[in-house]
Amino acid sequence: MADLAKKYTPKSFPHLKGLKGISDGVLESHFKLYEGYVNRTNKLTETLFGLAKEGQAAGTNPAYAEMTRRLGFEYNGMVLHEYYFAGMKPGGSGNPGSKLKAAAEGSFSSWDVYLADLKAVGTMPGIGWAVTYQDPTTGWLSNHWITLHEINNIAGFRPIVV
Repeated sequence: MADLAKKYTPKSFPHLKGLKGISDGVLESHFKLYEGYVNRTNKLTETLFGLAKEGQAAGTNPAYAEMTRRLGFEYNGMVLHEYYFAGMKPGGSGNPGSKLKAAAEGSFSSWDVYLADLKAVGTMPGIGWAVTYQDPTTGWLSNHWITLHEINNIAGFRPIVV
């Protein structure tokens, strides 16, 4: 059984205040959302382990089934926000690093084609995320729409831009 004394702790991102292109108010609302995902991930994990310990882990147990489904939403909400915040840099130029640019050019033929594709995914209607993933087998980059936090994540692919 897992050591339930270990918990996810919300990370702090005070260095992001005052960024160009995103207001402190929008950042603050995302920080609050993120903290909620961390707290609910911890609570769901604790509750699910408790149900398992009590012998109540069963697909036919509605509480267990729904909490198990919900855990993916909450956990991915936590992780996607961490990637999102990590990608923001105060004083950043907005220009890609050489590795990202080379990978994008190798996958999309040019940086502009990659960026247009990412923007197309990012402007699709819906509630979710636009994510650039790297295929672990080919190294190629591809852009994907993630509905909410858990639908359409590509198993095994590495998020590069969130």
